[in-house]
Amino acid sequence: MTIDPETLETTLLALAAERGPGKTFCPSEAARALGGPHPDGWGPLMQPIRRVAIRLMKEGRITITRKGRPVDPDDFKGVYRLTVAEADRE
Repeated sequence: MTIDPETLETTLLALAAERGPGKTFCPSEAARALGGPHPDGWGPLMQPIRRVAIRLMKEGRITITRKGRPVDPDDFKGVYRLTVAEADRE
C-alpha cells in the first residue's frame, strides 16, 4: 500500500488538532487510520509517517516528543509521540 505524503500530512495534522494543545498521539494511530487495524496494513506506513513528521516539525507545524520532551528532528531514536507545535498552541 502506498499513500502519498499529502495524505499522511493531512492525517497527522488532523490528529494533532483533534487532540489539542498539551496532548500527544502515537504515530501508529495515523498509520492505523490509513492502513487499517492489521499490522500488514499499517506497519509499512510507519517510516513514511516518520519522514513526514520530521518535515512538519522542521516547518514548525508539529512537535515530535520523546519521554515528554521535544526531540532534535535530525537525531532521535525509539518511541516517539506527536503534538501540536508550540506556536500553534496559542
